[in-house]
Formats: sequence, structure tokens, C-alpha cells
Amino acid sequence: MVVRIRLSRFGCKNKPFYRVMAADSRSPRDGKHLEVLGYYNPLPGQDGGKRMGLNFDRVKYWLSVGAQPSDPVQRILFRAGFLPPPPMVAMGRKGGPRDTRPVDPLTGRVITPDKPVKPDEPAEENANAETAE
Repeated sequence: MVVRIRLSRFGCKNKPFYRVMAADSRSPRDGKHLEVLGYYNPLPGQDGGKRMGLNFDRVKYWLSVGAQPSDPVQRILFRAGFLPPPPMVAMGRKGGPRDTRPVDPLTGRVITPDKPVKPDEPAEENANAETAE
């Protein structure tokens, strides 16, 4: 039996609310679970209130006994500062080779190193020659 830490959907149509659950990997999404570990509300409240709550002691226990977090739960645990960032690489084009540039896990954008801009030397010489005349 493989235990997964995954989301189970609650709430109304167009207003999702999720519970973070430890469940057998063979059980359906909203089916039988072993334990409720927290909640995640992707819609912000009017007061900008709390959007997720996790019982970190129980999450730590389930991870220690070999439970595998699903991809969305892995991102939630990363944002909570509990797990290292999931490995991400940029996609070059559909069906093509993967781009190996690093990706920021929070924004999903490609990280580009900042290079100092060097002015062109011939352009400065031309500008100096024009001002001297």
C-alpha cells in the first residue's frame, strides 16, 4: 500500500476548497482517506486572510514513514517552507527537447543571470570625434 499526501476537493462549483489528506494511492480523489492533515483555499478572502493551514507534525510523520506528496501538495509544502523546491525545467517547445535553464519555482519564469552591459568602444570613439569637430 503506497500512501500519498494529496488534495481532496470540497466546496461549490467555481469555489474550490481542498483538504490535504493522507490516503491510499488506489482510493479515489474524494474517497476513503487515512488522515486529514490540513486545508488549502486557492481563493483569497476579502480580508486577505489565511489561505492554508497544515499540521506540520503529522505531515512530517507521514513523510518519515514513506508517504509521497502529489505535485500540488509538494508545491504547497515548498511555499510553506517545509520542503526544498521541486525540480523544474523550462519547456522548449511541445514534443521537443527540454530547455535546461533554471526556473523560479514560485513564478515559473526562467531565471536569467544579470550581465553588466558594456558600452561599445567604437561608438564612444565616434561620439568623441563628432563632439571635437
